Amino acid sequence: MTGAGTGLLLALLAGPAAAERIVTDSSGRRVALPERVERVFPAGPPASVVVYMLAPDRLLGWTRAISPPERPFLPDRYADLPELGRLTGRGNTVNLETVVTAKPDVVVDVGSTAPTFVSLADRVQEQTRVPTLLIDGHLAESARTFRTLGALMGVAERGEELARYAETTLAEVRRRFDGVPEDKRLKVYMARGPRGLQTGIRGSINVEALDVAGVRNVAAENLGNGGLVNVSMEQVLAWQPDAIVTIDRGFYESVWTDPLWQGVKAVRDRRVYLSPGLPFTWIDSPPAANRLLGLRWLGAVLYPELFPEDLREETRRFYALFYHREPTAEQIDALLAGSRPPG
Repeated sequence: MTGAGTGLLLALLAGPAAAERIVTDSSGRRVALPERVERVFPAGPPASVVVYMLAPDRLLGWTRAISPPERPFLPDRYADLPELGRLTGRGNTVNLETVVTAKPDVVVDVGSTAPTFVSLADRVQEQTRVPTLLIDGHLAESARTFRTLGALMGVAERGEELARYAETTLAEVRRRFDGVPEDKRLKVYMARGPRGLQTGIRGSINVEALDVAGVRNVAAENLGNGGLVNVSMEQVLAWQPDAIVTIDRGFYESVWTDPLWQGVKAVRDRRVYLSPGLPFTWIDSPPAANRLLGLRWLGAVLYPELFPEDLREETRRFYALFYHREPTAEQIDALLAGSRPPG
């Protein structure tokens, strides 16, 4: 940071101290929070989604601007919130002066609580003097995420409402998937990117929906632990997944005619499924509580006999509860279009 920049930051940091309380975040860090939290700066995309779900009026902005296709699924006053950039993850785009200028009561990061992210939270808090919370964002911990952050933000009742939905969904989905015998569990490949050759292996937060669903993640079975990885077409051909799920529309539209993919069982059997993706994808990006609805979608496309109910009503309910806007019937039909092979 330049001398001028340092001076600006120090000037911005000056100000009267507010009444505080000491809280403990998911990593065990003790943080002094204001008694009232009205302005929240999200450190990354998962945090922006979770804070929006809990208390949209307290969200200062999005890590990236809401796109035109995403806007119809959110109330205008929230879709119009500014782009802030991101502090965490790949391609962090915001400097610490921007954080201080926004005058947040707290910075919130939702996701991994690994040492790397603990260190980042400590650095942000030390250099901005803004309380910084690190909240566990793993899919299986969604109820705890809502309860913890809801209590810390002073919206415990709302946090409890969303936590109960998360608990019910996770318990119901697990109960149904647990009834699938081991030898009947589908081999599934998660295709990311326009060529479909990026995926997640065991331990990747991006494929947690597959883990909760209890399917056999072919990449994880063959490549072990890690995060996101690039694979070869030869590897996918060797794995021969029974089904492919993707968040990339370009890949989904091209895979049916791409000669390289015609040797894959899932493509021959026309079992390639495009996750709904507006305003946020249902099974991955960002890896936040938007994936709760994706678990029911995965069940419907992978094991329709176990999930026979129409997803339209659950989609309407989820969007109204979590995104603060009920979708139209036409929007729901468009969202679910990738659940069926084209043609």
